[in-house]
Amino acid sequence: MQPIKAESQPHRRHYLADESATAALGAALARALQPGLVIYLHGDLGAGKTALTRSMIHAAGHIGTVKSPTYTLSEPYKVMLDGKPLNIIHYDLYRMSSPEEFLDAGFREDFDGNNVCIVEWPEKGDPVLPSPDVRVLLNVSGHGREVELQALSELGLLCLDRLAFPPP
Repeated sequence: MQPIKAESQPHRRHYLADESATAALGAALARALQPGLVIYLHGDLGAGKTALTRSMIHAAGHIGTVKSPTYTLSEPYKVMLDGKPLNIIHYDLYRMSSPEEFLDAGFREDFDGNNVCIVEWPEKGDPVLPSPDVRVLLNVSGHGREVELQALSELGLLCLDRLAFPPP
């Protein structure tokens, strides 16, 4: 996918009042997934990155536990999208000591245009991590969270265009 021009990078902002609002956003994102989508999640510890990802993976059809890959660095999940199998790979790079670990683990090969890759702490993978299609910024605000979603490619634009959030 070609990057889009900086001046045309659309973004959406929402306030997530509680955990159920975070789950609703995760479900909305699951309905907007497309093969090859790369999503970066930014936010401090406790900002809701893993909760959002867990909601997204469950809403995409995974039955069972969605583990935080804090120690394994990645966890793959197989779901069905429009009747076709889709791999969603959840990365948590928080404990990575250098970007070379990402390369040594062979993770770059997962960003093949077919898998959906969701990356927490992507700054730990700079500069070897592939570019995102969607950047999600989460910040604690009062008892809830502020979230900003930014489309950074044509595939990211498609995702945000399909995103039905907040629900009617």
